[in-house]
Amino acid sequence: MLADYDRILTAIDVGTNSIHMVVVRIQPTLPAFTIIAREKATVRLGERCQQTGFLTEEAMQRAIDALKRCQEISKSLNAEQIIAVATSAVREAPNGRDFLQRVASELGLWINLISGVEEARRIYLGVLSDIEFDGKPHIVIDIGGGSTELILGDGHDPRSLSSTKIGAVRLTNEYVSTDPISAKEFQTLQAYIQGMLERPIEELQAHLRPGEVPKLVGTSGTIETLATLHAREHLGVVPDPLHGYRFNLQDLREMVHHFRRLSCHDRAQLPGMNDRRAEIILAGALILQEAMTLLGLEWITICERSLREGVIVDWMLTHGLIEDRLRYQSSIRQRSVLKIAQKYRVNLIYSERVAAFATSLFDQTQGVLHQWGEEARELLWAAAILHNCGHFISHSAHHKHSYYLIRNGELLGFTETEVETIANLARYHRKNNPKKKHENYCNLTSKPHRRMVDQLSPLLRLAVALDRRQIGAIQQITCEFRPDRGELCLHLQPARLGDDCALELWSLENKKSSFEEQFGLKLIPLLEPATVGAR
Repeated sequence: MLADYDRILTAIDVGTNSIHMVVVRIQPTLPAFTIIAREKATVRLGERCQQTGFLTEEAMQRAIDALKRCQEISKSLNAEQIIAVATSAVREAPNGRDFLQRVASELGLWINLISGVEEARRIYLGVLSDIEFDGKPHIVIDIGGGSTELILGDGHDPRSLSSTKIGAVRLTNEYVSTDPISAKEFQTLQAYIQGMLERPIEELQAHLRPGEVPKLVGTSGTIETLATLHAREHLGVVPDPLHGYRFNLQDLREMVHHFRRLSCHDRAQLPGMNDRRAEIILAGALILQEAMTLLGLEWITICERSLREGVIVDWMLTHGLIEDRLRYQSSIRQRSVLKIAQKYRVNLIYSERVAAFATSLFDQTQGVLHQWGEEARELLWAAAILHNCGHFISHSAHHKHSYYLIRNGELLGFTETEVETIANLARYHRKNNPKKKHENYCNLTSKPHRRMVDQLSPLLRLAVALDRRQIGAIQQITCEFRPDRGELCLHLQPARLGDDCALELWSLENKKSSFEEQFGLKLIPLLEPATVGAR
């Protein structure tokens, strides 16, 4: 059911080079959104300490100042919520999570850390909100400060998503020390970019069907600056908006050749170029040149929507505000979990039973033993589906292998914190309870999500015990809370006549201590008689 009133929402992208914000008015009855304010600040989080890789104090303070301004603008426009995401600079810095905690402490703003592949997915959503692909293949390239995302899609599920650690700020810092750039440094930079792009582009091209010729769409500040310079030279005027503007590879090569002969100061004098962009434009333009060359594509079209708009679309999808051509994306989380389960040969019939038990326990104890909502329920479901995926590596310590596979499985639709939570829930479906000395538990820097693992992992343990033989011996569970006795009774209905479910009851007896310690209740399993119609 779509809400019928307009809603104002803010999205912030904390990038390696800049912090971008959009404030939008969402019109659910269309459904569509209109951008009512934009803000951008070049904070250069990616200028990290060369010795340690840490975010510098100066860069963090610039970012906090910019985020505070964004908050003030958002508040002045009566936005109901701010959704902020952080990408490669924060993701890779050893003190990246400390920075996010500092922002939360000083500003009361929670920033979600997202993986490179999740970043690519949301960029795709942002582009789809502005361009109709008509079922035809399009390649989207987004050149950021720290990474470059490449996406292949035709308007449906993305066929290929990749994020490569080459960005305009990163490469300038690491490979450019001469000004103008020397021939040797230029050749080294070009060769490095080629080497880094070869594999992701080969993987992307493997998803093209015979005879398909994709169109190339470019997003990000680097590509928009190149389009601005091109338009000024070839048209004498810069179109506003830039959306839909095109230029070709030959003209791009000429721009790159021109940039490399100029000093940074001289590049900054070019009409349409600001000082900060002049420092990094050569590396950014060279990434685009080499990508177009490897892809064999001669033209690129500009799209002004990208990650921040994708964050808005993703929010609209998860809140049921989109029912048009993008609606398939709303189930991306569930489909991504099932895809990972298939990849690691999980017994889905069994896992879905465990997930059904876990979510049933969650629902029946909600508001009584815990106060978690829909997000936590979905993370518990995902952990239940994937809890046994570690068997793909080895039966021994498979719960630890499950943690690793989930953590590195590129689950789509989830933030890094959510993936870490799913992995921890799966990790604790057996053996030890969560402990502060466990590295995986320490990786959860969000205290609410640690608490979630503490309270929901006992429910997953019970769910696993309820299908100990993996044959669906228990048909249904009903919780009866007895506060006066400090008890929770589990009424278990067997699926088969004459089955005493001895192994399930034994397993519950062994698994219930985690639940009892966490909630301060005695768990009492009671096997009910099988109902008429049981097998």
